[in-house]
Amino acid sequence: MKRNLMKLLCAVVVSGTVSLAGCGEKPGAAEKAGAAVDKAVDKTTEAVKGAATATKDGAVKAVEKTGEAMEKAGAAVEKTGSDMQK
Repeated sequence: MKRNLMKLLCAVVVSGTVSLAGCGEKPGAAEKAGAAVDKAVDKTTEAVKGAATATKDGAVKAVEKTGEAMEKAGAAVEKTGSDMQK
């Protein structure tokens, strides 16, 4: 019984030592992959924000141009109406 307890205690000490040895200062493969994913997410987020801003700016310009065209068309219709009454 005493031998089994000593074997179990040694196994616990060895496994604890091995698990703590994996916690070194150098980043492992999983930590490097996680950092790469974080960086990719940040870049993608910035790109999406930029695209959304550009789309919004384009839409605003299109609405302004459409409004200007409608005003010109309205003026032309009024002029045609005035000309028809003469």
